[in-house]
Amino acid sequence: MYKLDQNQTPLFDALMEYVNRETIPFHVPGHKKGYGIDEEYRNFIGENPFKIDVTVFKLVDSLHHPTGPIKKAQELAADAYGCDASFFSIHGTSGAIQAMIMSVVSDGDKIIIPRNVHKSVTAGIILSGAVPVYMQPELDKTVGIAHGVSPKTVEETLKNNPDAKAVLIINPTYYGVSTDIKKISEIVHSYDIPLIVDEAHGPHLGFNEKLPMSAIEAGADICAQSTHKIIGALTQCSLLQVNSKRVDKQRVQQMLNLMQTTSPSYILMASLDCARRQIALHGKELLDKTIDLCNYARREINKIPGFYCFGEEILGGAGAYAFDPTKITITCRDLGITGYDLDMILSNKYHIQMELSDLYNVLAVGSFGDTEENIEKMLEALREISLEYYGKGNRKSDFIDIPAIPEQIQKPREAFNSVKTSIALVDSIGMISGEFLLAYPPGIPVLCPGEKITKEIVDYIERLKSAGLYVQGTEDPKVEYIKIVKPEDAVYISVE
Repeated sequence: MYKLDQNQTPLFDALMEYVNRETIPFHVPGHKKGYGIDEEYRNFIGENPFKIDVTVFKLVDSLHHPTGPIKKAQELAADAYGCDASFFSIHGTSGAIQAMIMSVVSDGDKIIIPRNVHKSVTAGIILSGAVPVYMQPELDKTVGIAHGVSPKTVEETLKNNPDAKAVLIINPTYYGVSTDIKKISEIVHSYDIPLIVDEAHGPHLGFNEKLPMSAIEAGADICAQSTHKIIGALTQCSLLQVNSKRVDKQRVQQMLNLMQTTSPSYILMASLDCARRQIALHGKELLDKTIDLCNYARREINKIPGFYCFGEEILGGAGAYAFDPTKITITCRDLGITGYDLDMILSNKYHIQMELSDLYNVLAVGSFGDTEENIEKMLEALREISLEYYGKGNRKSDFIDIPAIPEQIQKPREAFNSVKTSIALVDSIGMISGEFLLAYPPGIPVLCPGEKITKEIVDYIERLKSAGLYVQGTEDPKVEYIKIVKPEDAVYISVE
């Protein structure tokens, strides 16, 4: 199956050699193997992490110019994931996504993206100076979330924008729903441009046949994966995978060097090295256990009055082609409480912390680290909450349709860097937004920098606020004011 020996951990081994040599450190960091660290912190953390918290030297290699154990560790990751090249990111998937975007588009280039992208995608577009062309994802009004974009939407958008330089999609969404990525890959490649994928929530795809198809398997050219989200790397650890002649690997390395610190954490990189070994050698059985636990939880949740936890029954519609069962989305509309309410009850009363909450849902992320005992504690808490709230409140309102994507007047970078002024939202109609404006659910931006503010958008925001929905993005936390591009300073750029 693998070309290389996946039992190897070259970077971790090099760090262990450094430790076993009992090397005397006259290098940074200044705590010098933990001897100079705060005592209370060291007593809690333990001594070993500090022993491998080192800096760049020959034995342990350089992330920016790898020639030794880091190079070998990245080659092993590429072999495990079946791609041409794999790059370590200790700047999280946000940094990897920004480097990915800047590797394929430049100032003025069109890039086609879903409207429900993570803010790191928009940040990458602002940094690159590219012009986004948005696709509307498919919306599920029952649970109030956005799924993927359909292949039909991708095809139509490319027909209308044949000069686009790249297409970005999400695989899967935060809630575990994947679109038909293989079909989308074929459509995008028919235009001979790269398909780039935000696969933050899919580092485990490809290691178990019960999961959706991974981006690399589907033929994507480059994808960014959060190895800290599902599999066993530490927070901030991600991989950037390249598998195409359409993407210049040297440029990817240059962009990562531009984005990442010159003092990368070897603790984080060692965890990436070992997490790759774990998923490569034991991924199938670990994921089998995780999937079984999550499916059990899903079945039990659906027996509790007032709760709904979707599974494969949502598939079949546009934008919902495959489902990752390790994601447990718990809908509480029928209890008469919001997802935020449920999140706080679970956290404050039961000391159970969920991944996220929105108006209708909370999300629990399943992983190798889950146990039957902890799943049962969550189920018992939900049963108690059901007894307290079911039948005593009003079912939450149906999903509110979002306005059409507004006209883009300026490139996001131009608007973001412009001279801006704050005015009342109700007075901003016809102005150019200098900020983001998002509403939950479903987490799709209502406004992005450079877009024209419409009466429809202002009315929609006021309706959301009066309904108690969560609106964010502006500097003003109450979203009564919004920053606009000063008309006299606006630089109007054609984005046709």
